[in-house]
Amino acid sequence: MRFNTILFDLDETLYPSTSGLWMAIRERINAYLRDRMGFPAEQIEVLREQFFRDYGTTLRGLQANYSVDMEDYLAFVHNIPLEKHLHPDETLRKVLKALPARKYIFTNADSAHANRVLNVLGLQGIFDGILDVHTFAPYCKPMPESFELALLRIGSPDPRTCALLDDQARVTFAARQLGFFTILVGKDTAGENADTTLEKWIDLPGLLDGRI
Repeated sequence: MRFNTILFDLDETLYPSTSGLWMAIRERINAYLRDRMGFPAEQIEVLREQFFRDYGTTLRGLQANYSVDMEDYLAFVHNIPLEKHLHPDETLRKVLKALPARKYIFTNADSAHANRVLNVLGLQGIFDGILDVHTFAPYCKPMPESFELALLRIGSPDPRTCALLDDQARVTFAARQLGFFTILVGKDTAGENADTTLEKWIDLPGLLDGRI
Protein backbone atom coordinates (compact mmCIF):
# COMPACT_ATOMS: atom_id res chain seq x y z
CA MET A 1 0.00 0.00 0.00
CA ARG A 2 1.32 3.42 -0.98
CA PHE A 3 1.68 6.30 1.49
CA ASN A 4 -0.20 9.52 0.84
CA THR A 5 0.46 11.19 4.20
CA ILE A 6 3.65 11.67 6.22
CA LEU A 7 3.71 12.90 9.82
CA PHE A 8 6.90 14.49 11.13
CA ASP A 9 7.78 15.09 14.74
CA LEU A 10 9.38 18.48 15.38
CA ASP A 11 11.90 18.74 18.22
CA GLU A 12 15.04 16.66 17.77
CA THR A 13 13.59 15.17 14.59
CA LEU A 14 13.75 18.06 12.13
CA TYR A 15 16.94 19.24 13.81
CA PRO A 16 19.69 17.17 15.49
CA SER A 17 19.79 16.44 19.21
CA THR A 18 23.26 17.99 19.25
CA SER A 19 21.76 21.46 18.63
CA GLY A 20 21.29 22.03 22.34
CA LEU A 21 17.76 23.38 21.86
CA TRP A 22 15.98 20.62 23.74
CA MET A 23 18.43 21.00 26.62
CA ALA A 24 17.52 24.68 26.74
CA ILE A 25 13.79 23.82 26.70
CA ARG A 26 14.34 21.33 29.51
CA GLU A 27 16.00 24.04 31.59
CA ARG A 28 13.00 26.28 30.98
CA ILE A 29 10.71 23.45 32.11
CA ASN A 30 12.76 23.11 35.28
CA ALA A 31 12.51 26.86 35.85
CA TYR A 32 8.73 26.74 35.39
CA LEU A 33 8.36 23.93 37.90
CA ARG A 34 10.50 25.88 40.37
CA ASP A 35 9.38 29.47 39.82
CA ARG A 36 5.77 29.15 38.65
CA MET A 37 4.72 25.92 40.40
CA GLY A 38 6.84 26.22 43.54
CA PHE A 39 8.40 22.76 43.54
CA PRO A 40 11.62 22.38 45.58
CA ALA A 41 14.66 22.48 43.31
CA GLU A 42 15.93 19.11 44.52
CA GLN A 43 12.69 17.38 43.41
CA ILE A 44 12.37 18.86 39.95
CA GLU A 45 14.54 16.49 37.88
CA VAL A 46 12.85 13.41 39.31
CA LEU A 47 9.38 14.91 39.00
CA ARG A 48 9.90 15.98 35.40
CA GLU A 49 11.17 12.55 34.40
CA GLN A 50 8.29 10.87 36.22
CA PHE A 51 5.72 13.00 34.40
CA PHE A 52 7.43 12.36 31.06
CA ARG A 53 7.46 8.61 31.68
CA ASP A 54 3.95 8.28 33.09
CA TYR A 55 2.02 10.90 31.11
CA GLY A 56 4.01 11.47 27.91
CA THR A 57 4.95 15.09 28.67
CA THR A 58 5.63 17.21 31.73
CA LEU A 59 2.63 19.37 30.83
CA ARG A 60 0.23 16.44 30.81
CA GLY A 61 1.59 15.31 34.16
CA LEU A 62 0.99 18.76 35.61
CA GLN A 63 -2.51 18.89 34.15
CA ALA A 64 -3.36 15.49 35.61
CA ASN A 65 -2.17 16.33 39.10
CA TYR A 66 -2.15 20.11 39.57
CA SER A 67 -3.73 23.32 38.35
CA VAL A 68 -1.62 24.76 35.54
CA ASP A 69 -2.19 27.43 32.89
CA MET A 70 -1.43 25.57 29.67
CA GLU A 71 -0.81 28.67 27.56
CA ASP A 72 1.45 30.22 30.20
CA TYR A 73 3.44 26.98 30.43
CA LEU A 74 3.92 26.66 26.68
CA ALA A 75 4.91 30.30 26.23
CA PHE A 76 7.38 30.10 29.14
CA VAL A 77 9.18 26.88 28.20
CA HIS A 78 9.54 27.86 24.53
CA ASN A 79 10.78 31.39 25.22
CA ILE A 80 14.24 30.69 23.81
CA PRO A 81 16.26 32.47 21.07
CA LEU A 82 16.12 29.69 18.48
CA GLU A 83 18.81 31.25 16.30
CA LYS A 84 21.38 30.31 18.95
CA HIS A 85 20.68 26.64 18.30
CA LEU A 86 19.23 26.25 14.79
CA HIS A 87 20.06 27.37 11.28
CA PRO A 88 18.51 26.84 7.82
CA ASP A 89 18.93 23.34 6.40
CA GLU A 90 18.78 23.49 2.62
CA THR A 91 19.30 19.73 2.19
CA LEU A 92 16.35 19.00 4.46
CA ARG A 93 14.20 21.52 2.60
CA LYS A 94 14.99 19.97 -0.78
CA VAL A 95 14.33 16.43 0.46
CA LEU A 96 11.00 17.31 2.07
CA LYS A 97 9.80 19.50 -0.78
CA ALA A 98 10.36 16.68 -3.27
CA LEU A 99 8.22 14.14 -1.39
CA PRO A 100 4.95 13.63 -3.32
CA ALA A 101 2.73 13.23 -0.28
CA ARG A 102 0.86 15.37 2.23
CA LYS A 103 3.21 16.41 5.02
CA TYR A 104 2.24 17.44 8.55
CA ILE A 105 4.09 18.39 11.71
CA PHE A 106 2.91 16.15 14.57
CA THR A 107 4.21 17.57 17.84
CA ASN A 108 3.54 17.65 21.57
CA ALA A 109 4.51 21.33 21.45
CA ASP A 110 2.19 24.08 20.22
CA SER A 111 1.91 25.57 16.74
CA ALA A 112 3.55 28.83 17.86
CA HIS A 113 6.76 26.99 18.75
CA ALA A 114 6.50 24.80 15.65
CA ASN A 115 6.17 27.80 13.34
CA ARG A 116 9.16 29.52 14.94
CA VAL A 117 11.28 26.38 14.47
CA LEU A 118 10.16 25.93 10.86
CA ASN A 119 10.95 29.57 10.13
CA VAL A 120 14.49 29.34 11.51
CA LEU A 121 15.11 26.04 9.68
CA GLY A 122 13.88 27.56 6.42
CA LEU A 123 11.00 25.09 6.14
CA GLN A 124 8.00 27.41 6.03
CA GLY A 125 5.62 26.49 3.21
CA ILE A 126 6.75 22.87 3.11
CA PHE A 127 4.07 21.39 5.36
CA ASP A 128 0.32 21.13 4.82
CA GLY A 129 -0.42 21.81 8.48
CA ILE A 130 0.58 21.43 12.11
CA LEU A 131 -0.99 18.88 14.43
CA ASP A 132 -0.10 20.22 17.86
CA VAL A 133 -0.86 19.84 21.55
CA HIS A 134 -4.21 21.61 21.04
CA THR A 135 -5.22 19.24 18.24
CA PHE A 136 -5.28 16.15 20.42
CA ALA A 137 -5.80 17.58 23.93
CA PRO A 138 -6.22 16.17 26.54
CA TYR A 139 -3.91 13.50 25.11
CA CYS A 140 -0.33 13.56 23.82
CA LYS A 141 2.06 11.28 22.01
CA PRO A 142 2.50 8.34 22.47
CA MET A 143 -1.13 7.89 23.62
CA PRO A 144 -3.17 6.12 20.91
CA GLU A 145 -5.86 8.79 21.20
CA SER A 146 -3.40 11.44 20.03
CA PHE A 147 -2.85 9.59 16.75
CA GLU A 148 -6.58 9.06 16.29
CA LEU A 149 -7.40 12.73 16.82
CA ALA A 150 -4.53 13.83 14.60
CA LEU A 151 -5.75 11.62 11.76
CA LEU A 152 -9.32 12.85 12.28
CA ARG A 153 -8.14 16.44 11.84
CA ILE A 154 -6.61 15.67 8.43
CA GLY A 155 -9.48 13.70 6.98
CA SER A 156 -9.11 10.28 8.64
CA PRO A 157 -6.63 8.59 6.27
CA ASP A 158 -6.03 4.90 6.82
CA PRO A 159 -2.94 4.60 9.09
CA ARG A 160 -1.60 2.02 6.63
CA THR A 161 -1.31 4.83 4.07
CA CYS A 162 0.67 7.00 6.52
CA ALA A 163 4.34 7.18 7.45
CA LEU A 164 5.56 8.70 10.71
CA LEU A 165 9.01 10.00 11.62
CA ASP A 166 9.95 10.60 15.27
CA ASP A 167 13.08 10.54 17.39
CA GLN A 168 11.40 8.74 20.30
CA ALA A 169 11.13 4.97 20.13
CA ARG A 170 8.02 4.90 22.30
CA VAL A 171 6.23 7.10 19.76
CA THR A 172 7.25 5.07 16.71
CA PHE A 173 6.35 1.88 18.59
CA ALA A 174 2.86 3.20 19.39
CA ALA A 175 2.34 4.37 15.80
CA ARG A 176 3.54 1.05 14.42
CA GLN A 177 0.98 -0.76 16.56
CA LEU A 178 -1.72 1.33 14.88
CA GLY A 179 -0.55 0.48 11.37
CA PHE A 180 1.74 3.38 10.47
CA PHE A 181 5.00 2.82 8.62
CA THR A 182 7.44 4.17 11.19
CA ILE A 183 10.90 5.69 10.89
CA LEU A 184 13.00 6.21 14.01
CA VAL A 185 15.11 9.33 13.42
CA GLY A 186 18.66 9.72 14.67
CA LYS A 187 19.09 6.08 15.65
CA ASP A 188 20.92 3.23 13.93
CA THR A 189 18.80 0.35 15.27
CA ALA A 190 15.03 0.02 15.16
CA GLY A 191 14.34 -3.34 16.80
CA GLU A 192 10.62 -3.74 17.39
CA ASN A 193 10.18 -0.01 17.92
CA ALA A 194 10.05 1.03 14.26
CA ASP A 195 10.08 -0.32 10.72
CA THR A 196 13.37 1.37 9.93
CA THR A 197 15.75 4.13 11.00
CA LEU A 198 17.05 7.36 9.48
CA GLU A 199 20.33 9.07 10.28
CA LYS A 200 20.75 11.31 7.20
CA TRP A 201 17.87 13.15 5.53
CA ILE A 202 19.33 12.50 2.11
CA ASP A 203 18.46 8.82 2.67
CA LEU A 204 14.73 9.42 3.28
CA PRO A 205 13.59 9.14 -0.37
CA GLY A 206 15.27 5.72 -0.56
CA LEU A 207 13.43 4.51 2.53
CA LEU A 208 10.13 5.55 0.96
CA ASP A 209 11.00 4.42 -2.58
CA GLY A 210 8.07 2.65 -4.19
CA ARG A 211 5.76 3.56 -1.32
CA ILE A 212 4.76 7.12 -2.33
